[in-house]
Amino acid sequence: MSKIAIKETQNPSILKFEFENFITQNESFEFKNIDEAKNSPLAQQLFYLPFVKTVYISRNFIAIEKFSIVAWEDVKDAVADQIETFVANGGIIIAASESKTQKQPISVYGETTPNPATLKFVVSRMLTKSPVEFKNIDETATSPLAKELFKFPYVKEIFIDENYISVTKYEVNNWDEITLELRTFIKQYIENGGTVLDESIIVTKAEQEKTKTQEFDNLDVTSQQIINILEEYVKPAVQADGGNIAFESYDETEKTVKVILQGACSGCPSSTFTLKSGIENMLKSMLNDDAIKVEAINA
Repeated sequence: MSKIAIKETQNPSILKFEFENFITQNESFEFKNIDEAKNSPLAQQLFYLPFVKTVYISRNFIAIEKFSIVAWEDVKDAVADQIETFVANGGIIIAASESKTQKQPISVYGETTPNPATLKFVVSRMLTKSPVEFKNIDETATSPLAKELFKFPYVKEIFIDENYISVTKYEVNNWDEITLELRTFIKQYIENGGTVLDESIIVTKAEQEKTKTQEFDNLDVTSQQIINILEEYVKPAVQADGGNIAFESYDETEKTVKVILQGACSGCPSSTFTLKSGIENMLKSMLNDDAIKVEAINA
């Protein structure tokens, strides 16, 4: 029986229960009650739990939104056990006919980031495994969605990663004036089968990852250590805020680490503080070198 991994999300009411393998055919499903879940025996069973509010099923995970009558800490292990037992006993997660013929709605919600000019729109399905940034409409050949978003006059930059889209706006509008419009557009665009990212970009990224691995092997030991620290300790937190960080270079003589900030982190007022008080101090401590400096080449 495959073990279910329990993962927290940015929404404290929602918990993800991840499988080792995909459980849907690149489709996502959202069920608000037991009647809507008639084509998902697993979701129907979950709705017998009185605290279950919404069930999301997508790719390799089941996400559950709960009512506030219980704390996740008290019930999460029991829920994971119930899902594991259901699957081990041959239970059906999504009926085959449902998966192939019926398009299911998705949910999209806005989430603030440390950058007041950037809002993170979280989608209830995976969009990409490779972060992509667009500075203007001319760069959007690989993303029809980004191209459409740039047609809104207040959209300045777009960053897409995993299951979210970070939108950076111009100052002409406040978020309370445009959030609903953007959220609705993104939701309807994806539900109607619009392409978020062209599949060819995934191939390109895979090739880039292979090249990056080769380049990593050719780097000096300190640079490799810096990359590993950024990947393990920094990148997850930065991605949670709707951004991304990438290693650019390390100058052994100047003791200077240069990084690239993307998405919500690019141009964020707090990015300098984060670099100096957070990342720089972490590298100094973990590499045992107080001379190290961190610079963002596009902050």
